[in-house]
Amino acid sequence: MSDVLELVEARLRTTLGEPDARAAVTFLGTDRIEVLRFVGDLGNEVVRYATLGMSAQPMSDPTAVVADPLRGPRAELVLTVRGGRADTDKVLRPLAVLAASPQVEGVIVAPGASLDVGEPLWPGAPFTSVLVAEPGGLVEDLELDEPCDPVRFLPLLPMTPNEAAWKRVHGAEALQERWLRHGVDLRDPLRSGVPLDD
Repeated sequence: MSDVLELVEARLRTTLGEPDARAAVTFLGTDRIEVLRFVGDLGNEVVRYATLGMSAQPMSDPTAVVADPLRGPRAELVLTVRGGRADTDKVLRPLAVLAASPQVEGVIVAPGASLDVGEPLWPGAPFTSVLVAEPGGLVEDLELDEPCDPVRFLPLLPMTPNEAAWKRVHGAEALQERWLRHGVDLRDPLRSGVPLDD
């Protein structure tokens, strides 16, 4: 399905511009996952990281006896942070780990899900997990020929351990409403957690 990845990369380039760096990670028994870095027009103010390779195969229900090679949700992950405040380029491997999780663990990554890498996303990061947000805002879905599902570009929102625990109890929507109410800058790579007791 290399043609799918070519279409995905073309969509990313059309939307985000030319990547200024890329790294590839291969895990035992999985396809190669690349992570592309895009620096915005405003210099280094905003840096975006996008996976490339997760959508080569559809995600399949782990309880299915045989995985459908064509049907099933497809996705890539997109993380946006403010540049220059932390060594966020170290997020490349954690992002590749998350992008490989459908192949490795048989999970279906969808909006509202929490994904945990078990270590800081980058050196000094107060986050070890991310909330998968709704697609379509930054990079539009990429339609594929029938019977394939479209590729969705899922934004990732870093969560502190306390936010992740609170989200498990109250849900993704409630956490996002709390972030909005408190004016949390979700792109700040060093932000503190949102107040959870008011």
